[in-house]
Amino acid sequence: MARAATAAAPRLLRTAMLLLLLVAAGRRAAGAPVVNELRCHCLQTLQGIHLKNIQSVKMTPPGPHCGQTEVIATLKNGQEACLNPEAPMVKKIINKMLNKGSTN
Repeated sequence: MARAATAAAPRLLRTAMLLLLLVAAGRRAAGAPVVNELRCHCLQTLQGIHLKNIQSVKMTPPGPHCGQTEVIATLKNGQEACLNPEAPMVKKIINKMLNKGSTN
């Protein structure tokens, strides 16, 4: 009986280690989307877009995720467009959207 118990111990240990490894891998996969947010969203930017096509504008200041200011416009058709925050047209759009928001 003592031999059966000693033979089962390594098998139980292997099973426990495998279960622990699977749980750890599952936790890491669940946290994977966070990694995607730790980079710039805008790889290319537009110099401007007509104001009537814009539903909302989101500005993200520089931070640990990205070293540049990002301006992301959500269009009325549901698409998102990255705008160049230094472009004169985009500066006008931002001012209009901010003024529109402050009057309400």
